[in-house]
Amino acid sequence: MITDPTVARIGQGVELHHGQGQRDAARDVFARIWEEIGGEQGDPLHVCVLAHSMADVQDDVHQELIWDQRALAAADLLTDDRVAQAGVTLSVSGLYPSLHLNLADCYRKLGDLGRAREHLQRARAGIGALGDDGYGQLIKDGLDRLARQLTAE
Repeated sequence: MITDPTVARIGQGVELHHGQGQRDAARDVFARIWEEIGGEQGDPLHVCVLAHSMADVQDDVHQELIWDQRALAAADLLTDDRVAQAGVTLSVSGLYPSLHLNLADCYRKLGDLGRAREHLQRARAGIGALGDDGYGQLIKDGLDRLARQLTAE
């Protein structure tokens, strides 16, 4: 169970987006939280989770890429202790497949298939850190879908 109030608020924004289809409202929530945490200078866990979520509500793929890059950079500063302290059930290594999947998809959309394939490979290399649950299957399905798209291009 999430015990970190900021991560919980980010989760509420994710619910607005994915659960209720309120993309603009989610983006507004994320923007407020981003200011409150001090942007990229904030707690790496907050930066990672928020940037990862903010990327999903961007209309421009270049902006999406910037947010995904922020999320990956923040993940590199995380520890398993900090993640567990917040009540997040994944280990830090469990964050990387999704982060790399999103980056790979951005690069695919931008036509940089080499970088897309590189991040797809990095995501697949870390897939063992995911559990055999709904989240793990979601990421695995996304990787398979992206691999098919890259093969077709």
